[in-house]
Amino acid sequence: MERAAGPEAGREVGVGEEQPAEGDQVGRAVLDQGEGVRAGGALWERGPARQSELIRLLGLDPSTVTKMLQRLEQAGHVRRLPDPADRRAVLVEATESGARLLDEVARLWSTLEEESFAGLTPAERGQLLALLGRVEANLCASAAREDRDGQADSAASRRSTSSGVL
Repeated sequence: MERAAGPEAGREVGVGEEQPAEGDQVGRAVLDQGEGVRAGGALWERGPARQSELIRLLGLDPSTVTKMLQRLEQAGHVRRLPDPADRRAVLVEATESGARLLDEVARLWSTLEEESFAGLTPAERGQLLALLGRVEANLCASAAREDRDGQADSAASRRSTSSGVL
């Protein structure tokens, strides 16, 4: 199932059309793997880790991490091993294929940064990064407020429902 890259991403590439370059294929693999690249990076930097540790490091729902690891394992980027310290636990480690993927992602990321910041002075780059940091902080604060408001609404609903039953 070939798909176009760039502005036409997601469109299937037909017969006779130009096939995507290797970098585009890696980029698609990265997008397809989503958070898996972060997990692979954590595994490559830290070595084998328990799945529970990856869940903590990534800050994701356990079911999301399980599915992500299944996809990475099927693609050959990670492998699962029994934990010698605890037979109930499983260690996850990056494979050579995963390391190659991460190297390619790092190369593509570096190229993207060079192209994105081309023509900006170091001062302008710093200013842009500071502004983007503020935007990120605003979005995180907004999401935290929504979480709190949603939890408060849920708790109020539970109190209302339970008091109506009695």
